[in-house]
Amino acid sequence: MDERELKRVVASVVGKDAVLDDCAVLALGDTFLVATTDMLHESTDFPEWMTDREIGWMSAAVTLSDIAAMGARPSLVLLAAGLDSPSRLEEILTGARDCCSTCGATLAGGDLDAHRELTLVSSGIGFADRPVRRSGTRPGDLVGIVGIPGRAQAALEGYSRFREYLSTPKPRIGEGLALAAAGASSMMDISDGLLASLEDMRQASGLGYAIESEKIPGVPGVPDDVALRFALLGGGDYGLLFTIPPEKRIPDLPEIFVIGRVIEKSQIIVDGRTVEGTGYQHHWD
Repeated sequence: MDERELKRVVASVVGKDAVLDDCAVLALGDTFLVATTDMLHESTDFPEWMTDREIGWMSAAVTLSDIAAMGARPSLVLLAAGLDSPSRLEEILTGARDCCSTCGATLAGGDLDAHRELTLVSSGIGFADRPVRRSGTRPGDLVGIVGIPGRAQAALEGYSRFREYLSTPKPRIGEGLALAAAGASSMMDISDGLLASLEDMRQASGLGYAIESEKIPGVPGVPDDVALRFALLGGGDYGLLFTIPPEKRIPDLPEIFVIGRVIEKSQIIVDGRTVEGTGYQHHWD
């Protein structure tokens, strides 16, 4: 059983809309509050070489990335820490605080507990004038990404010069806000790989996505075929995947690339071939 199968259980209890987006959304007068939470475990989410400060940074970054993907401004993050050793707490909190500060958010508190395995739960809220939902896609929209996908996977597979993209990912707050203002029709972060993210978008919109691999930027210094595999299947980049009507002007910002188009048939197509929307997922035996 994998994560997507369990999401069907969640949907059966709380409703399908609750599992479609990166954040829950609550209307507050003329603005919207977005809220999200993430759980990370040392054995599955943090490479053994990561420092405690980097672990804290990543714990905040995954939550702030979800807020960025809604086209929202982050406000605060709460961090609950299940500690295997109390000596680790200060560096973990320092990393989380530094990540929050970089994104204009506040590390505002949390909870402490003792665990056999280091476990961190980060929750965050932000505010949006117009939340960008995954279901907003329309046929003919352009498909774009922010960031060069595959750099984090490259770090995992021994390309050490890309370590920072895995250990201290930078949530794309400014790009998310700019894309929302430009009229992006849908958006999410690319945390589990490009194909897995396209599958999540497909399920939310009921539409398909035709991608041209030559338009996906390659990871510098990595062979083209390997770089494409990293981009399509590798997780941990925390860039953005978005769609936008072709008549809208895409913001002129670094590392924004148009890689395809939305189609009516509900399939993911890469270079004319239908592919499965697979990537990193948690599994249960």
